[in-house]
Amino acid sequence: MKKAVVVTLVILSLSLIGLRLASQPLLSALGYQQKAGIRVTSVPSSTVFLNGAEVGQTLYLNEALKAGTYQVQLQAEKGSWQGIVELTEGKVTLINRELEETAASSSGEVLVLNEGQGVVIISNPSGTQVEIDGQLSGKTPLSVYELAAGDHTFLLSHEGFLKRSIRAKLPEEMSLHLNVDLALSELDLGTFKAPTVTSSATLIVKETPLGFLRVRDKPSISGKEMTQVKPGDSLIMLEEQSFWYKVRLADGSEGYVSSSYVEKR
Repeated sequence: MKKAVVVTLVILSLSLIGLRLASQPLLSALGYQQKAGIRVTSVPSSTVFLNGAEVGQTLYLNEALKAGTYQVQLQAEKGSWQGIVELTEGKVTLINRELEETAASSSGEVLVLNEGQGVVIISNPSGTQVEIDGQLSGKTPLSVYELAAGDHTFLLSHEGFLKRSIRAKLPEEMSLHLNVDLALSELDLGTFKAPTVTSSATLIVKETPLGFLRVRDKPSISGKEMTQVKPGDSLIMLEEQSFWYKVRLADGSEGYVSSSYVEKR
């Protein structure tokens, strides 16, 4: 039985994620498109689906994919997860999940390296406290640009949720993007109300008069615009409300879109 508060230590070697896939620079110079990679781990072991096609079991590694947006699904005997990730040329994206019977008790993270420096951390729930190497750094969403290359430990904590500790190596001249889902503590699972729909539904953005669809921070036209999505983009539906859908975007962030301009798949 889980305790109300527990620290889950996830040790992730980002040397793999930061890897410029062996011969990619040479191929790029010769006019070839660089490949992208994905590495998926889970507890327990699960079946991996990319864009609806079964591709293997965890631990799953593929370094020969085309760059672009992918719908990733993990299916275990008593748990599942689904998300949308953006794979970039010459990089390996890492997905690590701990699957439970309910989404509320599951946890995990998606890690991506981009050109730049420092770390960008988003989480579910938002407003999670972050400690980097034992020092309080702020609350999510959080950007820390002055972070030296090397090994770092990120501890995320939020009232009512299990703490999560992630150890990762940041290479030189790279920026780490970390998207973390925390699990509800056992004491709070009893009061958790499941959403009206499952997270497995996918939404496709339809044509709009403006040529884009706004993603807001709350289900209202008065909500702050977080970003924009384009017709044809895929979104993961998390919850359905009157005239609005709560969705998860490719970068792992969550917001609301008008139900008038999306369709279920």
